[in-house]
Amino acid sequence: MKPVTLTTERLVLRPFEPSDAPAVYAACQDPDIPRWTAVPSPYGLRDAEQFVGTAVPEGWRDDTAYTFAVVSRADGSLIGSMGLVRLTQLRAPERQAELGYWTAKEHRGRGYTVEAARAVLRWAFGELGVERMEWLAEAGNEGSRAVARKLGFHMEGTLRAKLVHEGTRRDVWIGSLLPYDLTGHPYDLAGETDTADGTEAADTGERGRPAAGTTPYLPCPR
Repeated sequence: MKPVTLTTERLVLRPFEPSDAPAVYAACQDPDIPRWTAVPSPYGLRDAEQFVGTAVPEGWRDDTAYTFAVVSRADGSLIGSMGLVRLTQLRAPERQAELGYWTAKEHRGRGYTVEAARAVLRWAFGELGVERMEWLAEAGNEGSRAVARKLGFHMEGTLRAKLVHEGTRRDVWIGSLLPYDLTGHPYDLAGETDTADGTEAADTGERGRPAAGTTPYLPCPR
């Protein structure tokens, strides 16, 4: 798929560019990122360069992950990563996708994650024809779950020992969002801009090692 750009009141969601590597590298020095994702630790600048220069473009080209850099419209700073990952079931008849995200530590608590996610969900339901959106996170990732709940995801339960992280099997929370779960028109996710997204920890919807070509699980760059 050819990369697209989405905009909101405060944000621009665009494909990552090579020049974003230093900001991605800086964001992934936050210990919460490797705690809730499978990014390399320590995370080096070369990891960030591979992510923005190879993994993200390949994801768009191969329809395996549609990853956006979430950037401030005010000053162009990188706020985080947002997008659709593990897209093997995007086409009919499944028409499913998974939402993934992470937000740099200094930008959390301002509603950016929810604002960006709403734009991606509108696009996914309205333009891509997604009929079921999933969210998964390692059990205990309260920050990611807070974002998912604000977006209206229905918490469906716990997948026992679903994830292997750092050599240990861990439980995973799962939630889903359907077009008709939304208020009003099935694709209407506009609403009001949140003043805070209630996030803690890493704001990552990721829950494990990113598949090849995906991102900062998209949740965190590898």
